[in-house]
Amino acid sequence: MNETQVIRVRYWAAARAAAGQAEEQVSVSGPISLADLRAELVSRHAGTRLPDVVKVCSVLIGERPVSSEDPAAVEVRPGDTVEFLPPFAGG
Repeated sequence: MNETQVIRVRYWAAARAAAGQAEEQVSVSGPISLADLRAELVSRHAGTRLPDVVKVCSVLIGERPVSSEDPAAVEVRPGDTVEFLPPFAGG
């Protein structure tokens, strides 16, 4: 059975502003790499600031931070929630 499933993507702060939405869903037929997911999101939002913003974002898959890992080696499964958190200014 080749049923399409969904990965939920959530954007925070500058990523939300660049995407023009707080979240979206990406339909997949099975696990994909974080690099492929990021490429899909960049293509969906061509002509916006999102491609530049997601390059510098911290990434969580569920509760697990994966920013320090190779995006090509990070597996994202249907049903996962992926969150893009831009660097926050602070003091």
